[in-house]
Order: sequence, then structure tokens, then C-alpha cells
Amino acid sequence: MKKLVLTGAAGRLGSYLRDPLSKMCETFVSTDLADSIENLADNETYVKADLSNLDDMLEVLKGADMVVHFGAYGDEAPFETILGPNIIGAYNVWEAAYRNGVRRVVYASSIHAVGMHKKTEFIGIDAPHKPDTFYGLAKCFAEDLASMYWDKRGVEAVCMRILSCAKVSNARAVSTWLSYNDLIRLVTRAIDTKVTGFSVVYGVSDNDRAPVDNSGARHLGYRPQDNAEQFAQEIFEEAGVLDPQDLANACHGGPFASVPLGNSGIAALNLKSDDVAKK
Repeated sequence: MKKLVLTGAAGRLGSYLRDPLSKMCETFVSTDLADSIENLADNETYVKADLSNLDDMLEVLKGADMVVHFGAYGDEAPFETILGPNIIGAYNVWEAAYRNGVRRVVYASSIHAVGMHKKTEFIGIDAPHKPDTFYGLAKCFAEDLASMYWDKRGVEAVCMRILSCAKVSNARAVSTWLSYNDLIRLVTRAIDTKVTGFSVVYGVSDNDRAPVDNSGARHLGYRPQDNAEQFAQEIFEEAGVLDPQDLANACHGGPFASVPLGNSGIAALNLKSDDVAKK
């Protein structure tokens, strides 16, 4: 690949992806709102750019083969906060990809696009959208946008519905964990699979208790290798008995399913201070 672009490169997950992605292309461009980022690879250029500005996206995607789109406001918030980076930003990325002849968008979607489904439902990649928040609603918009741009304009897309890519620190994560190594495996397969069309895949490790079914996305070749069961006993002893009537325990979206619209879901996840989830 000649040129690969990563949005959200200054974020936690983007930071994990920069090194492996730089090895997959001749020219690697990382972009975010930060003024600069450190430890650039030899073939990496950083460009400060705003997702909500179409001209910025047109410029940064010029000559790109693919874009890995991780840029977003990474939590539930009032709709006005989500609108610019997550909804308008998604349109700008796909429109800029189309105008520049970019072959594929690899998109960091989220379980929150289907977060109000019950955890007792073993949902597949064909589960209908059922967002739990404005944040999840924006993911639904981007997935539908990706589908339309494939159908109407031939831009391929892989929409990765990430569950919990953070250290296992709560009972929900024993089933929803996506290890950082499996994240890299997932993104790599989304890039190097020869033909994807429009594809949806869940971003989750090979957990014994994984609540979603990826069998419909086997064409992507994603085979996770890590398992959160190693953390189960300690986490469950600490958590105690959970209330099954609480939507945070009953729905795939976890706390995002129970918080009032516009209120932070991450605040209720009990994450480590240096490991705040972005997806």
C-alpha cells in the first residue's frame, strides 16, 4: 500500500495502532486535533486536521489507498457535542474518501450502535440498530453511511463494532474485552482482506462469555487469540451480585444503556485513570 491514513491518532487506541499501521504502507499519515504527537515512525507524517471540516479531510486523504477512521468524541454527550466530530465528521471522511478515490474506510464503530439489545440475546452482525445513546446513534449513522457509499459509490468499508478495548476492570468486561493485541489483529485483517464490500464485525477477543456472534464476518479472517476468562474470578468476587433489572447489567451497552441521554457513560465504567475507553 502506498498511503494509509489514521484519524484519531492522538487518542489511546490510535496510539496503539500507529506503529503496526506504519509497517503496512510506504507513506503513513496520522491526524488528529492535537498540535503534534511524539515518536513518529520514519515513514509517518502528522497532520493536524478537524474532522468537521471537509476541506481538511479532502486534503489529508489526497492520494490515500485506505483510511482507518478512529477519530471521534469518545463518550456520550449532548447531541450538539456529538454532531460535529461524530456525525458530520463521518460524512466528511466518506465524502473525502470518495472524491479522492480511496478504496476502503476501516471504521471504529461500537457496540453502542446495538447497545439496547438484551445481553441474553446472542446477537450477530445482522442485529438491527438499537442505539443506547447519542454516541451510539452516531455510530448507526456512520454504519448506514458506509453501507450507502458502498452501494452507490463503490467505497468499501469495514465497520468494527468495538465492545470494550480497555483493561478488564468490571464484570461486563469479562465478556466484552478486546485486548490491544486483538485490536491490532482486527484492524490488520480489515485492511489486508482483499475484498470486503460493506462488512460489519464485532471487536471482541476470544472470551468464553463473548455475547456476540462474529460467524457472519469470517471472510475478514479475524481470529482473536486472547480470553478475559483469566480475570473472571477476581472481577466477579469484587463485583458481587448484580441487579438484573439494571439496564447497565441487562443490555449490551452496559452503563451507556442506563445513563440519561447526554450524560457520560464512561464515568460509570470503573476504568483506570490511565486507561479511559474511547470506544
